[in-house]
Formats: sequence, structure tokens, C-alpha cells
Amino acid sequence: MLLIEVTNAREVMRERIGRLGERLIGKVVDAEAQVEKALIKEMEASFKEFGIEARIVSVQGPKLGEFDQLKLPLQVREDRDVLLSD
Repeated sequence: MLLIEVTNAREVMRERIGRLGERLIGKVVDAEAQVEKALIKEMEASFKEFGIEARIVSVQGPKLGEFDQLKLPLQVREDRDVLLSD
């Protein structure tokens, strides 16, 4: 199982939407969710290319702490099965 924590979602969104849109981050735009959605699309395409079937789940809530600890609870934002038959 892989866990990927995006640690610079706000910076990525700032680059994408510019200074004017920067004020909307956290108010109208959920930077983390938007970056994760884009990553899921890219991973899905790559997985299919390599013949990998997987389940990709975007969740809100867990945090990676010090000393390799994962803090819960989870709220599922997006759940996608990558199947080769599509």
C-alpha cells in the first residue's frame, strides 16, 4: 500500500491560478482536493499504461506525524478503481 501526502498543494494552486485567485484558496477552492484530483487522473493513466489495476482513494483527515505515525479519522473525498477492461 502506498500513502502519498501532498505537502505543497497551496503553492501548486497559487502557480496555477495566479495572485488574484490566491485569495480564494481555502475559501472557495480546496487546494489539496484539487491537486489530489489532478494526481488521481495522472496516476490512473499511468497505471493503465503499465497494466496495473488499483484502487485510488482520496481522503481528508489523516495526518502523518513524527516517528512514522499516521493519525486518523478518514473522510473519503474520492474513490476510483483503475481497471484494465475500461
